[in-house]
Amino acid sequence: MSVPAAPRSTAPPGQPKKAATAAWIGSALEYYDFFIYGSAAALIFPEVFFDESDPATATLLSLATFGVAYAARPLGAFVLGHIGDRLGRKKIMVFTLILMGLSTFLIGCLPTRSQAGTLAPVLLVLCRVLQGISAAGEQASANSMTLEHAPPHRRGFFTSFTLSGTQSGQLLATLVFLPVAALPEDQLLSWGWRVPFWLSVAVAVVGYVIRRTLDETPAFAQQTATEGVVKLPLVVLVREHWADVLRVIAGALIASVSTIFTVWALAYATGDSVGMSRSSMLWVGALANLVALAAIPLWAVLSDRIGRRPVFLIGAVGSAVTMFLYLWAISTGSYPLTLLLGIVAFGIVYSAANGVWPAFYGEMFTTRVRLSGVAIGTQIGFAVAGFAVTFAAQIAGPDGDDWFAVALFTAALCVPPVIAALSARETHTVPTEELGERAHRQAPRPETAAV
Repeated sequence: MSVPAAPRSTAPPGQPKKAATAAWIGSALEYYDFFIYGSAAALIFPEVFFDESDPATATLLSLATFGVAYAARPLGAFVLGHIGDRLGRKKIMVFTLILMGLSTFLIGCLPTRSQAGTLAPVLLVLCRVLQGISAAGEQASANSMTLEHAPPHRRGFFTSFTLSGTQSGQLLATLVFLPVAALPEDQLLSWGWRVPFWLSVAVAVVGYVIRRTLDETPAFAQQTATEGVVKLPLVVLVREHWADVLRVIAGALIASVSTIFTVWALAYATGDSVGMSRSSMLWVGALANLVALAAIPLWAVLSDRIGRRPVFLIGAVGSAVTMFLYLWAISTGSYPLTLLLGIVAFGIVYSAANGVWPAFYGEMFTTRVRLSGVAIGTQIGFAVAGFAVTFAAQIAGPDGDDWFAVALFTAALCVPPVIAALSARETHTVPTEELGERAHRQAPRPETAAV
């Protein structure tokens, strides 16, 4: 028996902006937490949690713990994606905020290796896993919430607030670490590194207050009122959207550019072979992220006009080229050149792909499996991107200074995103309620159930 169609629901006045704000502040917290770990893994943790007698191995192990969260993210995506498509976007957004704030605060409370021996890095990895699970659900739920609240012709702009939040969190993490990195060595390694992790509590409280008052999306409410929710989103996703999931996995490899820029390049520039100061390189990241805050919404607005595919391709192809230029600049030891090319590579070019993917990926799926599709696809791709730092550390050779090999490796990881974009449908003019419908009509829907 067919289900009677309900009238198309629209977001109440003010909800699109409120959803974008909630996505922004939550992502800012998530990625403040996520990237203070990246800075600490490159600059602090090798000495605090690992064997100081072998600095090269300690750095490698520390960078590997950065990747552990990315390995945990696919698991979080399967679980939280399922729950989000069953119970709604809002519940996941609140849960991930609490989990990330708690796990980050606990990292700041951990004993060091000198205090607890091998238990210290074990506890560090456990907290990092919790961070990864939280991040897995954060972006997908925030993207789905914002996309489904946004006006159809401005979905690119509104969903870009999630990534603006990501860049804001990364900028905030860098700015917080600047005075910390300038502390005397003994204070830095004893208590100074803990302060950025403790500060996450303040942002978590603000984010929680905003998110708990947010309405569920009109698209999800209509879905539950008419067809019911999907009992097993993963089954529907694999059967009807498997090609799009593969595209998202391939597209998400573009995040390798961010992890190489943020973590490996920082370790390389401040290492013995180049010898730039910690503070100066942290400023490169800070200024690049500041430029990205302006570039991301501009690229997103352009994608609302000309389409998601061309803007994403500019970012993917451009990032492959500019990574060579940025790492070469570091190898010369010229700080002005490094600063300029860092801003161009990460602040401008990478922002094209980074700013448009929330709309690009989310528009591939129907409402009933959107959160699962985006979460699973991105987190599998991001898992590879997270360990790109570890691979880069090995590719760079025993002295860690083979920047050309690392740049070539990063460029190779930009190829799958290019292929994914070229094979994807253009969706920027498709009405929100019709997104993913081509796949949606290909099979019956016995898996749905009333809520």
